[in-house]
Amino acid sequence: MEKEKAVVLLSGGLDSCTCMAVAKSKGYDVYSISFNYHQRHSIELEGAKKIAAYYGVKKHLIIETNMEAIGGSALTDEKIEVPEGDVNRHSVPPTYVPARNLIFLSYAMGYAEVLGATHVYIGVNSVDYSGYPDCRPEFIQKFQALANYATTATAVEGRKITIETPLQDLSKKDIVLLGTKLGAPFQFTHSCYKGGEKACGICDSCKLRLRGFAEAGVEDPIDYETREI
Repeated sequence: MEKEKAVVLLSGGLDSCTCMAVAKSKGYDVYSISFNYHQRHSIELEGAKKIAAYYGVKKHLIIETNMEAIGGSALTDEKIEVPEGDVNRHSVPPTYVPARNLIFLSYAMGYAEVLGATHVYIGVNSVDYSGYPDCRPEFIQKFQALANYATTATAVEGRKITIETPLQDLSKKDIVLLGTKLGAPFQFTHSCYKGGEKACGICDSCKLRLRGFAEAGVEDPIDYETREI
């Protein structure tokens, strides 16, 4: 019997790696999709390639979409400084990339339609996050409602392509524990917004990651310039 297919959005970060581990544990034939959007932390893409290879995905698609041209984010405009981290931040920081997940999910839905996939996995999180509006459950719910009318597969043929967010309500501690339980290759992940060979240890993403590993009692396998929580 042919397995169901799933598309996993794979950034190369901690959350998307765990999301990949969850999808694989469900027994799907997995197709991963990553994006080169001219982000300063493009080192994540190298991690994504390693994670995809580790899991033996059917295909790893890398889409180039120039969000640098839009600007408005510290991740795509080097004139905007990446701020030092605040693990309790709930305001939208300058690392927010305008409409990024809206764009990425749209590509993923199109890819899922072509593949005949029934699920799209994305590692958004609304607990330990940096205030991004496109990581909230309300966004996913509205996108799902729209997606049901957006493709021939869903609007004409009546096929359901479900957006799966297995990390939505988990803390970073819980994500680390889940990924560890599933054997996720965290050694290949890159989370730092600054994109150096070593993680900076002081941006939002680094601080949230470091706190998650510390609270989980698990050693973070990547290198940091400084390990401050």
